[in-house]
Amino acid sequence: MALIKLLVAPVRRVVRFPLFQLAIAIVVILFLQAADSGSIFGEIFSALDLLVDYTVRLCTAVFEVKSFTRSWLITGFMIAYVYIAGLLILFLAKVAIGAVVEVVARRNAFGLTNAIARERGITAYRAWLPLERIRPQHIAQQEWEERFAWPADNRPPYPPLAHRVLRAVATYLVVLLVIAGALQVLTPFPALTWLGKAVGLPAAWIAPR
Repeated sequence: MALIKLLVAPVRRVVRFPLFQLAIAIVVILFLQAADSGSIFGEIFSALDLLVDYTVRLCTAVFEVKSFTRSWLITGFMIAYVYIAGLLILFLAKVAIGAVVEVVARRNAFGLTNAIARERGITAYRAWLPLERIRPQHIAQQEWEERFAWPADNRPPYPPLAHRVLRAVATYLVVLLVIAGALQVLTPFPALTWLGKAVGLPAAWIAPR
């Protein structure tokens, strides 16, 4: 397992490089565009083209879009949608590979249970060690772990996924509103007005004073 990770590490560094990801997205778009209209890839490009066109028309309804801006919006949205689709595919592949590895480890297929457990144990120890370093001497190790790392009832010491998602969404909304407000006040771009029109707020609420 360690040897495989060592061999794959350079490939992972290249794949995670933003410019490489951008180049892959552009290559995928050109490949889909060059495909025959009746093929599967041609149908995918047609659906992507319709989605991008619909998104650009939504932007047109919010603010004025001229030819130069429209070309950039089409290019940007097409790359963004392909990039998001790629991230989703990679996420699903990662989940599928993780599920396969867990099945292999549980059933000890090919005798890999000990190797997988050893690798995950090393990862868990490296993650636990910084917590242990700040443990006060008068607190027992088991009590310290039950309080912050591994509770006695086996429940994770962090909020449920729904709470974390709602908190992240609320945080991003607040940051977006602050940035839009700053652009509205400090620059000629009425970003807050555009957002208000996009969500359908009355013009009196978002009109600059």
